Amino acid sequence: MNEEQKQQGAGTSGDLGEQLRELLAEDAHTIRPAPVPYPAIRRRGTIERRRRMAAAGAALVTLAALPVGAYALADGDAGGNTVASTPSASAPPRTSATPSASPAGPARPATKDQLLDGITFGQAADGLKKCLAYGQSHTGGPSDFRTDLGAAEEYRIILAMNSTGDSNAPGNGMYVVAVKEQPKQTRLICNVKDGKASGLNTSVGSDDVFGAGPVMADSNGGKLYRQSVLDRGNWKLPFRWGVIGTVEPSVARVTVSYGGATSQAALDHGWFVASGVLDQQVTVAPRIKGYDADSKLVYDSDEDKNYEKRLP
Repeated sequence: MNEEQKQQGAGTSGDLGEQLRELLAEDAHTIRPAPVPYPAIRRRGTIERRRRMAAAGAALVTLAALPVGAYALADGDAGGNTVASTPSASAPPRTSATPSASPAGPARPATKDQLLDGITFGQAADGLKKCLAYGQSHTGGPSDFRTDLGAAEEYRIILAMNSTGDSNAPGNGMYVVAVKEQPKQTRLICNVKDGKASGLNTSVGSDDVFGAGPVMADSNGGKLYRQSVLDRGNWKLPFRWGVIGTVEPSVARVTVSYGGATSQAALDHGWFVASGVLDQQVTVAPRIKGYDADSKLVYDSDEDKNYEKRLP
């Protein structure tokens, strides 16, 4: 090999070497990828998390908009048996868009024995509403002195019984006695005859009397246990009577004796209610006795100077 051929070979070898280095450099770049673009990935992750949080938030808002306990499972083949969830204590009460078919009425008496002579609670409640309407339309005097008796749902019926007509107020009917505590203690005695309120007596405010005992008969409750003074000695018999009044919490039992018979009174939220049927003429008012939890006598109307012991 001559000198020229050697130089050409050397040149060729140099070119091949340069090409080989370039190829190796390109392969090295191909085998070792470029650095991971962390900022771009972080941005994509942040965007994705925000998107998921927004979707979850929208779902929570949708759930919150549904009233708690608004779902029910019904079996149409089983006659409509339903199972509904119990509303949460913190959830606001649901209100119906349409008014109730039966408006709210008065509270029931504490015992069934306070509804007498076959009078139902519905009849007594209806009578109370008529009495309140009668009171609002027949209250006389300037408006500043009129008493707003309120609505029936503010009251509790404590007695309903037949009423016997007399010379002063002919015709039999029904007495309804109801009370309320707020805004002022109010007691209402009303006579309903032929489906209409025909007489109303109300007492607003406490009847507390200085020196009164733990039991106190209603000062205007005499109309429930006596007939007109015009008929003195000539009452219509048998005669349904009632006695009402207030009791202190220390009183556990009250009895009322009238015409030779003794009745156990019902205690109803600070009131006592007694009743019976009189079959003889009387001149002495009912005798009322109160006992504590140990059956100790704590009140006797015969010893109460504020109690009228004889009938007028």
